[in-house]
Amino acid sequence: MAARKPAFILCFDFDGTLVNPEGQPVFHPGLGQMIQQLRAQGAAWVINTGRSLEQTLQGIGQHGLFMEPDYIIAQECDIYQPGFFSKWKDFGPWNRSARRDHKHFMRNHRKVLDLIRQKVETESRAEFLEGDFGELGIVATSNEELDALCVFIDALAQQSPDLGYHRNGIYLRFSHSGYSKGTALGELSRLLGLDASRCFAGGDNFNDLSMLTPRFARQIACPSNALEPVKAIVRERGGFVANRPASEGMMEALTHFFRGGS
Repeated sequence: MAARKPAFILCFDFDGTLVNPEGQPVFHPGLGQMIQQLRAQGAAWVINTGRSLEQTLQGIGQHGLFMEPDYIIAQECDIYQPGFFSKWKDFGPWNRSARRDHKHFMRNHRKVLDLIRQKVETESRAEFLEGDFGELGIVATSNEELDALCVFIDALAQQSPDLGYHRNGIYLRFSHSGYSKGTALGELSRLLGLDASRCFAGGDNFNDLSMLTPRFARQIACPSNALEPVKAIVRERGGFVANRPASEGMMEALTHFFRGGS
């Protein structure tokens, strides 16, 4: 847990942004040093990921980050802080509200979700999936196929504004539209008494776009391995697109924003 009230937030996606399993190095130790230096100046370090809390903690150890973040936003929504003996716990009432609203969303939008299932199963080669706990999603055969399905889903969302989803490449998971990496970052900022002007956010995929916006972070960036549409949107929003992948790209971004880079 942060020793004092933070002065600003450093918020990173995990896979593809902090770590790159196919890269050398997977995680550049120089980024860890930069984060620690900025923490000493009042930063709170946040991992904001689609992974579960347990998967995030496993990844931190597996990929050699060797330091615990101040906060974790898991499954693109739930906000956690470390408690005694490093047992992570809910930070504020947000997680309870998210779980309640998602449950209501799944119950109240069954007809719309069934329409999407029918579209997927009859007009595409994608697969509509239902998890053990009732979560629903899509696995497409290509980004282009999922692009087309998202157009259909977005049109339905005009009449069902609670209809939302988290997309990572060819994978999509449905959710209440009020809960995303962006709105969770906004809630964390509120709980810490900060606003978007005191937030940096870095990410590489579609599900990161909700936080890569001046609404929640005035300093936004993506690494060179980010999807091309993500790079384009970050540029349009006045953000920084690095020349290097993953952690090395985030080193470029922190230099740009915090050390007078141009």
